[in-house]
Amino acid sequence: MAEAVRWDKRGARINAISPGIVITPLAKDELTGPRGEGYRHMIELCPVGRAGSPDEVGSVGALLMGQDGAFITGSDFLMDGGVTAAYWYGELAPTKP
Repeated sequence: MAEAVRWDKRGARINAISPGIVITPLAKDELTGPRGEGYRHMIELCPVGRAGSPDEVGSVGALLMGQDGAFITGSDFLMDGGVTAAYWYGELAPTKP
């Protein structure tokens, strides 16, 4: 957000995209690796019930860089299929003692 204020003086908009698990070759390795069961469980319990695609991340990037996103600056787009929400409010929330 602070950088959006600074870079505005140069005519730039500053945003961030924070993706969750996106199916790439690296993610495929992680999903079949030693921590794969935990990742798969996380994906199953998130609100959308699946991982993201590179095209979905690209679509958000295109929005932010295009004219349709001209009013957006200083924002962080969390696109994790609701995993973070599930950790805070859903079935992925840590159990309380």
